[in-house]
Amino acid sequence: MNDLEMKDWQHAHNFNQEKKSAESKTKIVLIITLAAMIVEIIAGWIFHSMALFADGWHMSTHATALGISLIAYVIARKYAGDKRFAFGTWKIEILGAYTSAILLGVVGLFVMGISIERFFVHIRISYDEALIVAFIGLLINIICALILQHRHHHEHGDDEDHEHQPADMNMRSAYLHVVSDALTSIFAIIALLGAKYFQWNWLDPAMGIVGSILIFRWTYLLLKDTSGILLDRLKDSDIEKKIKGMIESDGKSHINDIHILRVAQNKIACVISIVSIKPDSIAEYKNRLNNFDQIAHLTIEINTTR
Repeated sequence: MNDLEMKDWQHAHNFNQEKKSAESKTKIVLIITLAAMIVEIIAGWIFHSMALFADGWHMSTHATALGISLIAYVIARKYAGDKRFAFGTWKIEILGAYTSAILLGVVGLFVMGISIERFFVHIRISYDEALIVAFIGLLINIICALILQHRHHHEHGDDEDHEHQPADMNMRSAYLHVVSDALTSIFAIIALLGAKYFQWNWLDPAMGIVGSILIFRWTYLLLKDTSGILLDRLKDSDIEKKIKGMIESDGKSHINDIHILRVAQNKIACVISIVSIKPDSIAEYKNRLNNFDQIAHLTIEINTTR
């Protein structure tokens, strides 16, 4: 390969897109959540309302998760040019999403535990006050969810192949925390109205258990996706098939080893070992994969057989 060809193949090793918009929106949602949390805790303490006080501390768990998402964006951006990260800093975001997913599971356990306890321990509920708290919490979470959801649609709006692209896991984890909190408020409102007007006191813990089951499902899916990326478990086997098809299209080349790693939201690094009786040049093999937009880093090894 001559100097010109070598220059064409040289590139930076940070493949992650800068996500200032996602970082900014996560920061806004965190500020809103923290403000609502502080107001609820202070108001609950001053007015002796355990409903307000408990909901405020419950919201602190989600605020912590949102904080983790924000920190992950900041660190990934700050160390984007650090050469110690072999394939960039995208997996910092995935690690943040993984940690946030664990916290989401903790929230589910908390809701489940309280709900089961309420089946056996009956407490006096101030319905009007509790409904106000639930409606305010729901409104706050709807606003936050809309802010985060707008980012999700903006990312994929012009992507014709978006169904095959991995989502921004860090944003997804933040969004799921907001949605789970909104879901808790919706179930609480249904339960409180049922208890207030129909004396269905069992509805409150029942709704809590249903909500916790949904939270556990989201936790499982998020942990499954993020752990798969952290452990380099390739989810899309079609990628490997397409690469093999392009390289082996000449009928004389054979891929005897291939390694594919996710290095960004929709980018991969690929290491290929090719065996051929009469191999083409490395440049020729790379040219065959030029239209494969997902490949951000490509290493090819050629072995000649007799």
